Amino acid sequence: MADRDDVCILLPTFNEAETIESVVSGFREQGFDNVLVIDGGSTDGTQDLAESAGARIVEQSGSGKGQAVREAVTRHIEQPYVLMADGDATYRPDEADRLLEPLLSGQAAHVIGNRFADMQPGAMTKLNQIGNRIINSAFETIHGRDLTDILSGYRAFTRQSFQRSSLTASGFGIETEMAVECVKHNISTAVVPITYQPRPDESDTNLRPFRDGATIILTLYQMAKTNNPLFYFGSVGLGSTVVGFLLGAYVAYDWVVNSISHEVIAVIGSFAILLGIQLLMFGVLSDMLVAVNREQTRRLEDIAVQLTHESRNRSVDLLDDQQVGDAEGTEDSDTETEPAVSPYQPDE
Repeated sequence: MADRDDVCILLPTFNEAETIESVVSGFREQGFDNVLVIDGGSTDGTQDLAESAGARIVEQSGSGKGQAVREAVTRHIEQPYVLMADGDATYRPDEADRLLEPLLSGQAAHVIGNRFADMQPGAMTKLNQIGNRIINSAFETIHGRDLTDILSGYRAFTRQSFQRSSLTASGFGIETEMAVECVKHNISTAVVPITYQPRPDESDTNLRPFRDGATIILTLYQMAKTNNPLFYFGSVGLGSTVVGFLLGAYVAYDWVVNSISHEVIAVIGSFAILLGIQLLMFGVLSDMLVAVNREQTRRLEDIAVQLTHESRNRSVDLLDDQQVGDAEGTEDSDTETEPAVSPYQPDE
C-alpha cells in the first residue's frame, strides 16, 4: 500500500454545513492529511467548518460539481492519486482503502464505488433508484460496458488517467463523463462494493432528479458520437427509416383502398427513408474509423511505454557504468599518489 501522502481526498461542496465537518474529520482519522474541499460559494459556513476540521479550502472560479472537480485536479492537486467523495456524509471514510487498493496495487487506474452493493434504507428514493437503473442500462447499451453504478460519487483515480480524459460537464454529469472517458480511452476500471448511507435529516440534497437525470441521459447520448457512432447515427437513421416506411405504408393503403393519393406525404416518406439509410451508412463508416483510431492509439501508447522503460533502463545502465568508472578512477588515483621512497639517504 502506497503512502497516504500520495493520496488527496477531494470533496466538492455547496452548502454542506451540516455534514462537512464530520466528513473531513472522518478522512483525517483514517490517516489522510491531504483533504481538499473545493467549494462552490457556500453561504452557510461550509468553508469555515471544513477548515476548522483540518481541510484545505479552495473556492472554485465557476459553478457546478463538474467544473469544481476539473479545476481541483488540474490546478490544486499535486498528489498522483485522488479519492473523490461527496460532503454530505453518505459515504464512509473508513471504506476508503476499498477504493484505493486496486488503484495503488496497479490493478486499475479508475475505481468506482458501487452504492447498490450495500444501500442503507432511506439512502435513495425509489424514483432515484429507478432512474439510476435506467441510466446504467443505457450506459451499457450505448457504450458497451457494465460498470454497475456510473453515477457513484465515491471513486478513486490516478491524476494521470484524469488528465487523459476530455471532460466538459459542469454539473452532476461529471461522473457520467468520467465513466464514458474510461471506456473511450480504455482506462482500466474496477468496481468495488461500498456502503451508501442516508443523508442526515437536517441536510438538503442539491440533486434535482428529473432535470439532472435528463441532463445525464443527454450527456450519455451526446458522448456516443465519438465513442459509439454506430449507435449515435444509427439510432437516428433507424428512426427516420421506420417513419418513412410507415408514411409509405399509409400512402399505399389509402391509394389501394380509397383511391386517394398523397403525393406530399409520399415525398416526405421517401426523403425520410433515404435520410435514414444515409445516416446508417455514415454510422457504419464512422464506427470503422473509430475502431482504427483506437487501435492506432493503443499501439502508440504501447510504443510510448516501451520507450519509457528503455529510457529508464538506459539511465540505470549509464549510472552503473559511471559508478564503476568512478571506482576504478579512485583506485588508480590512490596508486599514483602513493609517495615514492628514495633509496638514497643523505649522511647526517
